[in-house]
Amino acid sequence: MNEFDFIARLRGQAQSRRHSTRLITGIGDDGCVISESSGCDLIVTTDLLTENVDFLRGVTPARSLGHKALAVSLSDIAAMGGRPFWSLLSIGMLRDQWNSNFKDEFFEGFFELADHFGVTLAGGDVSETTVGIVIDSIVLGEVTAGRAIKRSGARPGDQIYVTGNLGGAAAGLKLLELGLSVRSPTVREGSDAGAGNDASASPDQAGPRSDGDAIQALLLRQLRPQPRVGWGMVLGERQLASAMIDLSDGLSSDLNHLCRESNVGAVIDAAAIPLDEDVRHLCGRRALDPLALALHGGEDFELLFTVDRDNVSRLPRAVDGVSISRIGEVSDDSGAVRIREKNREWDLGPEGFEHFRE
Repeated sequence: MNEFDFIARLRGQAQSRRHSTRLITGIGDDGCVISESSGCDLIVTTDLLTENVDFLRGVTPARSLGHKALAVSLSDIAAMGGRPFWSLLSIGMLRDQWNSNFKDEFFEGFFELADHFGVTLAGGDVSETTVGIVIDSIVLGEVTAGRAIKRSGARPGDQIYVTGNLGGAAAGLKLLELGLSVRSPTVREGSDAGAGNDASASPDQAGPRSDGDAIQALLLRQLRPQPRVGWGMVLGERQLASAMIDLSDGLSSDLNHLCRESNVGAVIDAAAIPLDEDVRHLCGRRALDPLALALHGGEDFELLFTVDRDNVSRLPRAVDGVSISRIGEVSDDSGAVRIREKNREWDLGPEGFEHFRE
């Protein structure tokens, strides 16, 4: 049984014993949706980060880890078209970390991102562990009643879009595994906390980087991902997206998730995928394939969404300085996700990250 089989089993067990009629969407999306009496629906999402699985402690500064712990959950709220408001965060750490500056630096990074998006830390828990760091991040947000964007709303003919650029976070992880680190003080950890200041948002405008600057930018894509909260709210409030998911496991896997929930297929154009320019810059000398990293790398935390043809003209060109790219179209061939390059077309199976994969 793999991770997703296990989740599907839990989903069936939960649905068979639903107790609250206020639950609109449960297991199977980026967050659950709960009806509220104020004309809003509540979105709740949770993420678990464990040492040596979701992050490498030896190369991840505490401040960056605090940022990322919140960012991954904010991304889920964005993927539902919601506005984040509250956070609950629980963390287990080793005794030597408790007795160091780790916990203070961790929450400095957390609060910096929380303040940027107006999110209040409303509670949580702290515990001692004996095997490493474990973080449980919960974020609650709201969306106008009935307007939460689900994975299940895509229809044949819808156009497929992604925000930002892909492949940078996966390349950053490979660089971390090679022993590279964020330099200081020339690149300050908190310097890119705002989405509008995202170094990866507009590479064409920034001009070519040196190798050193490109490496630093890719490291930050992995260590300090920028959740596309602004885009999520625009797509939700203006009812522009028919379905949406955030790119945490990789484009190949997350597109398959969305198509499965919507009972549709998809065809994407390899040439249209917005590859991270820093990956392009470095790949030739480091045996990195930009397209493979974009398709399967994961942790870019961009938004993948579908749009009815009639709504395409209403899409803004950019939000918070982050542009979007049309990469394909939804098909009526249920479950068939394919990628096209010139005259070739082949199946795009889910090859992104998966817990407990054999």
